[in-house]
Amino acid sequence: MAIKIQPNLLGEIEEYGAVNASACFNCGNCTAICGLVEEGGAQFPRKIIRYLQLGLKEKVLESTEPWMCYYCGECSATCPRDANPGEIMMGVRRYATAQYDVTGLSKHYYKSHKASLIGILTWFVLPIIFLIGLNLFGSAEIVTERVELNSFAPVETINTTAHIYALLIGASMIGGMYKMWRMIMNKESAPGVKISDYVSEFKTIFTKGATVKRWLDCGEEHKFRWLKHYILVLSYGTMFLLVVGFLKWFQTDEIYSITHPQRWIGYLATIGLIITTLDIIRGRMKKEAEIHKHSHHTDWVFPISILLVAITGILINIFRYSGLPWPTYIIYAIHLGVTAVMLSTEVGVGKWAHVFYRPMALYFDAVKRKAANRIAADE
Repeated sequence: MAIKIQPNLLGEIEEYGAVNASACFNCGNCTAICGLVEEGGAQFPRKIIRYLQLGLKEKVLESTEPWMCYYCGECSATCPRDANPGEIMMGVRRYATAQYDVTGLSKHYYKSHKASLIGILTWFVLPIIFLIGLNLFGSAEIVTERVELNSFAPVETINTTAHIYALLIGASMIGGMYKMWRMIMNKESAPGVKISDYVSEFKTIFTKGATVKRWLDCGEEHKFRWLKHYILVLSYGTMFLLVVGFLKWFQTDEIYSITHPQRWIGYLATIGLIITTLDIIRGRMKKEAEIHKHSHHTDWVFPISILLVAITGILINIFRYSGLPWPTYIIYAIHLGVTAVMLSTEVGVGKWAHVFYRPMALYFDAVKRKAANRIAADE
């Protein structure tokens, strides 16, 4: 098979944050220092950077190696050419996400500050317009004598809309994972793979992907970072489940006691989101850790949007319990807006895509190895 060269690949990758790949002279220091590189396995970041320099786009996209990197920053800190291989791998993941994205929005979000801003403002305004429309022309009603949240934002309507939106996001993610599978598991990249290989290695999605336990191999000093990541994921997942699966139970005008599960589950998830996102924002502002020294503009949207979702959620409860109708309704509208921003710019499009694509990459890598070992044994 002829290998296609894309001479402008380095320039294209730079638009995704990998700005110094041309400085690398392939000394191999990054591969030697990486605690995740295994003998006979992935040799990153060195190999991926070389592919970029040679313009081998297909080789980059059919590789699972960008997703094997958890960006501990050791390679960037010790690079003799200041090529910043850790950020290059992050840039390649952004680039790969844009290639997988079936909506086509991801590339605009990553490549253009202006497009990102327009997208954020659009997604923020749309739910607010929707709520105004419900109250002007629909079944909703603004009650000012007391707080009636479900009159202002009928839970059935909001619940149905949330389900439709979740299905659209889910369909987008399934489409993205399908494109990922086609790129990584093509016949040239993954020869001899059988259905039985997919079946036998399916557990990898959970044993390595869902637990993110490979992160612990980055070094003792990164275990706390792994823990913070896990708290963030669990908190986010809990809140998402409450909103999408149990909104009728969660959005109610009934005031529950502090011991009711509806309140303390929501509070725990909110606290987890606030603590972890504030830590991320603090790290990016102080720029002490290697991974925070070179923030892409989309790296800020991720923690800020989640933090705003958590804070506005708390304010809704404070105003609702205080019996303040207008503050409750206004903050609720803002809450819907920032939630739409967070979901639309992160799930499948932005950084939250890692939650889906990384486990799949680990799975595909395990399937490839299974097939390769079987072929080697037969020979």
